[in-house]
Amino acid sequence: MSTSPLATLAGLPPGLVWPADRLARPAEAGVPTGFPALDAQLPGGGWPRGALIELLIDAFGIGELALLLPALRAAAPERWIAWIAPPHLPYAPALAAAGVRLDRLLLLTPSDPATTLWTIRQAVASGGCSVVVAWLPNAQSAALRRLQLAAEAAATSLFVFRPGSAARQASPAILRLRLQPAPDALALEIVKRRGPPLAWPLRLTLPERPAAFPGRADRRCSGLR
Repeated sequence: MSTSPLATLAGLPPGLVWPADRLARPAEAGVPTGFPALDAQLPGGGWPRGALIELLIDAFGIGELALLLPALRAAAPERWIAWIAPPHLPYAPALAAAGVRLDRLLLLTPSDPATTLWTIRQAVASGGCSVVVAWLPNAQSAALRRLQLAAEAAATSLFVFRPGSAARQASPAILRLRLQPAPDALALEIVKRRGPPLAWPLRLTLPERPAAFPGRADRRCSGLR
């Protein structure tokens, strides 16, 4: 792998600085997303490890959780999967049918936004979670920065769902994807990655959409539908 002249001049190790016309090459390979077309567009060939990953979405139930199923299934069995402040209650039989270990799943429902941020940070910093998935309708840049630093320090993958309008705001997240529904698929716009912008959205077919998820009328989470 060639070394960036800027990195050489600055005395930095390879991988911390990358040319703007190519993807960064992190020291550690990413976690495979389960979607080869997406892996090909991400530095490290998958979800970045120990990082804040933002998933920007305008409406729930478009298949956003199906996007995370491969990562949830691959979570280390001795560690937890924390599920924090979901907008609807997850339907356990559908998650189990999709291969998610319910005995390692922590469902946390804080009472207010400040407690939600504190809970996310504690779950990430504890080192006891392999993956943390959280929903943050509102978050300031400083709070997101603290979450990013906690994810780096604990080597924990942190997926945060935020409104689609947040794409216009700056964020310390390593990776930001905007998710939109498409016929029998999910369209992904790469808002931010360590590399050049992607000129077109990716279209991912989601093969796993368990019909066991009921509608949102009874407040159960329908993101796998």
